Amino acid sequence: MNNDCCNSKKKTYRDEEEKKSLTKRLNIIEGQIRGIKQMIEDDRYCDDVLTQMLAVNKALESLENIILEKHLERCITKQIKDGDTSVTDEIMNLFKKMR
Repeated sequence: MNNDCCNSKKKTYRDEEEKKSLTKRLNIIEGQIRGIKQMIEDDRYCDDVLTQMLAVNKALESLENIILEKHLERCITKQIKDGDTSVTDEIMNLFKKMR
């Protein structure tokens, strides 16, 4: 495994434990989405569907925060330490997209 978080091809290397954790969260979200689909098919009450959609949004937001934190800790920090200050533009554009 490459010890560098990010490289010139914009690829992030994650260890197996991190991949397993992220995949587990994504599988839960995927199950929630399937549940919402089933709720629609079953003509469930709008409030119940919206509540489940809120749960999915919160789960995605939580996952987003985890990935962002790791990106800042590993990738961005490494690039700045390596003298690549152009990465500040990248991170600012990312924050703008996330709003």
